[in-house]
Amino acid sequence: MIEALHFKDQKTDKFCFVETLVCEMMVNYGKIGTTGKYEIKEFDNNQDCEKEALKLINSKKKKGYEEFVEFDRNNRYYFDDEEYGLNPLTSHPTFRKYFSDEIYYDCGDEEAPFGSDEGHDAFSELEESVRKKKKINFFDFPRVIIEEIWEMDYLTSDLEKTDEELKVQAKLNFNGLPGEQIILQSDQVILAVTFGQAKITGKIDKDLLELALKSLNRIDKLNRLIWNWDKEEATYYIETMRKDLIKYKENF
Repeated sequence: MIEALHFKDQKTDKFCFVETLVCEMMVNYGKIGTTGKYEIKEFDNNQDCEKEALKLINSKKKKGYEEFVEFDRNNRYYFDDEEYGLNPLTSHPTFRKYFSDEIYYDCGDEEAPFGSDEGHDAFSELEESVRKKKKINFFDFPRVIIEEIWEMDYLTSDLEKTDEELKVQAKLNFNGLPGEQIILQSDQVILAVTFGQAKITGKIDKDLLELALKSLNRIDKLNRLIWNWDKEEATYYIETMRKDLIKYKENF
């Protein structure tokens, strides 16, 4: 169920957007011209979910809300319910179309874009900056997070290295931390910002997308050179993210 409603009188001008997915209901509401607040509720079954959604919609209509024909789901920013976390219902429709695998909503697996501590924190920094309507250079934002906010070393994947050069860099010491950790952290942040931009806005900066593909290649190299990955194909996570980014790139 998807329904957008609009209420306007002399004092207020506001919207209410309701969408259901299986046993979950998302409600996005607020003043016209704002992102509004996102809330998710979970039910025991689909029937209860649809019933509650219809009940909410009917109650709004009784209060004077009308169908919001002009409501554009694609021309909006999407933010997760802080109490609920990553969810398709609080993700941009374009993100849901191109990045549908469950890894994009996994908040606990180190290899998922938002699952590591670094990925989670980077996504949180991005969300906060977008919420505050700061002017963001998405391509440069991974560096801003690591160097300016976290005050650590940022090793861009834009400067591709040979296997031997990467091995040497991985063994270097960066303020007490091993190079392989700093490299991986840089790539995790790059990926979190890339998929984070898509999740919030439905778009990915073209240069950032290319950087993300290079980061995936670099993580794959680290897996083979440092962490003893010996299979012909890259890990499922790398293959999935790479495939989905390329598919997105082909259509935009």
